[in-house]
Amino acid sequence: MDLSTNAENKAGTLDWLKWLVVAGLLAGGVFANWYYQDEMLLVRVVGLLATAAVAILVALQTERGRAIWALLKESRTEVRRVVWPSNQETTQTTMVVLLLVVIFALILWGLDSLLGWIVSSIIG
Repeated sequence: MDLSTNAENKAGTLDWLKWLVVAGLLAGGVFANWYYQDEMLLVRVVGLLATAAVAILVALQTERGRAIWALLKESRTEVRRVVWPSNQETTQTTMVVLLLVVIFALILWGLDSLLGWIVSSIIG
């Protein structure tokens, strides 16, 4: 067993412990919110937000947490690269969609009426 494999195993164990701490923090926050249900809502919300912030900070220290953070940063970069439609293009596209919905609704209404008339003619 070489030194790098030993370091990876140790990091994997530490990640497991960190995720256990995250789960414990979240469970503790939920329990505390229930236990202190008679306290002001503002105090409970601030406590939950603080607990969630600490849990997120601990989660970001893990290998998977760092990967998720990198993914979020990359996705933000990709969103900035998107060419968004102009207001006029959005309005025109919306009107085309609404027009097609009305047309298909009329076609389905007509088909339903026709089939209803045919069935009522056959049945009597």
